[in-house]
Amino acid sequence: MKKSHPVRRAVLAGAATVSGIVLLLSLKPASDPDAASAAGGATPPAAAEAPQGGRGAGTGTVTGAAADTQYGPVQVRLTVSGGKVTAAEAVQAPKGGQSDQVTADAVPKLNQAAVTAGTADIDAVSGATYTSAGYKQSLQSALDKAASAGSADETGAGGAGGAAEAGGTGQGTQVLTGDVTQTQYGPVQVRVTVSGGKITNAETLQAPKGGRSDQVTADAVPQLNQAAVTAGTADIDAVSGATYTSAGYKQSLQSALDKAGG
Repeated sequence: MKKSHPVRRAVLAGAATVSGIVLLLSLKPASDPDAASAAGGATPPAAAEAPQGGRGAGTGTVTGAAADTQYGPVQVRLTVSGGKVTAAEAVQAPKGGQSDQVTADAVPKLNQAAVTAGTADIDAVSGATYTSAGYKQSLQSALDKAASAGSADETGAGGAGGAAEAGGTGQGTQVLTGDVTQTQYGPVQVRVTVSGGKITNAETLQAPKGGRSDQVTADAVPQLNQAAVTAGTADIDAVSGATYTSAGYKQSLQSALDKAGG
């Protein structure tokens, strides 16, 4: 018995050692920091979100230039996503007196029309002629800015191909202000936006004002602006009852177009 006792102890010790090794090996994978990834654990957030970002420039807001009307300024802000208008709001609109009611009725309709059409070619709201005209003018200005920003993004992302799509010569969109033309009733000055060789927007920076001139200007200027965009030249008809304003407008418009040609 005395001779077998050391052997038994050695056997027991060896068994304990083997058991300990087996236990350690079974515990190691659970503490291995790479095991979770290899087994399909959570991917780091940055890696998961990167593919979803895409170009990242598809959504943004643009604010058009304020358009002055007989009853106050109108200014439109758009949200554009994927090249489409997804929301429109008037950040400025006529207010005070009856204008409050007119604005409350017209602006929601104009906002909806802008989103539906995706262009400034929308119908005026009945009873809100001046607000509608100012809205469309500011809306066109916002659309021009959005188009210009989109062209810049394509040029930066597309190399030579993007530059060709943005207009070949690389001129893209230009905003040009004509010279001030003096008339019998006051100065007239026109600013146009030219994109792809076409007038996409026209606005009057200065026009006769005071007394009866206020009404004449309010009637004539929206018509002249629309005529300039439609014709694409300064060869437009004078507005009846606004001969001097029309002549001054055409002269300043031609000056702006001459700058575009240069």
